[in-house]
Amino acid sequence: MAGLSLFDSCRARIAALALVSLLSACAGDMIPAGRSSHKAPQRVKSRPARAPVIRHDSEAYRQCTAKLASINARYTPLPDQNFGGGCNALGAVKLIDVGVPTTNLGAMTCPLASNFAAWTQYGVQPAARVLLGAELVRIETFGTYNCRVVAGSGRLSEHARSNAVDIAAFVLSDGRRITVQDGWRGDPDSQRFLRTVRASACKRFRTVLSPDYNAAHHDHLHFDMGGTGGICR
Repeated sequence: MAGLSLFDSCRARIAALALVSLLSACAGDMIPAGRSSHKAPQRVKSRPARAPVIRHDSEAYRQCTAKLASINARYTPLPDQNFGGGCNALGAVKLIDVGVPTTNLGAMTCPLASNFAAWTQYGVQPAARVLLGAELVRIETFGTYNCRVVAGSGRLSEHARSNAVDIAAFVLSDGRRITVQDGWRGDPDSQRFLRTVRASACKRFRTVLSPDYNAAHHDHLHFDMGGTGGICR
């Protein structure tokens, strides 16, 4: 009887991993199985130094909002604004609904908003169901727009262009709250989940930074659509 239970347990685990792979293929994500908890994914190819600004009157903006509509994300267009010192919100929207309540979302460039909504629906929600056996009920962020420089440099952060978002925690239907700060090197389930959603993000955002990158990111995942060539760490 004990042997049968072990067999069933192994079979269930294999089935779960197969489902993760299937979800990855359908959504264009990479959800890794058995990744070492301290190995970081790397970009396969480099990208241009900065994505072009998409303004409200451009065809690129219309295509971006069409993508938001296609995944049933609700949003409000925001007027183009320049705040001085290179800080701005151009071609920005405010996300109202991406399928999961999300805190502290301010102005986001449309490409950032579109990729964030897709990541939530096709990356984070399936990972929560398959890896943690629960529904995702809230994403907590540290916000989007912030007119500031990158820590330790004089270079403007992508937050200053409404082009970045910082993810702090995930709340599940069973009451668990998985934070980046405690979960990145916490229990195995939390580690696997957080690294899975990071790998999914690396398929969508130009720059993805985690606690593996440096101490400044010990408590959040940073996603942006700018970057200096594509970073996933």
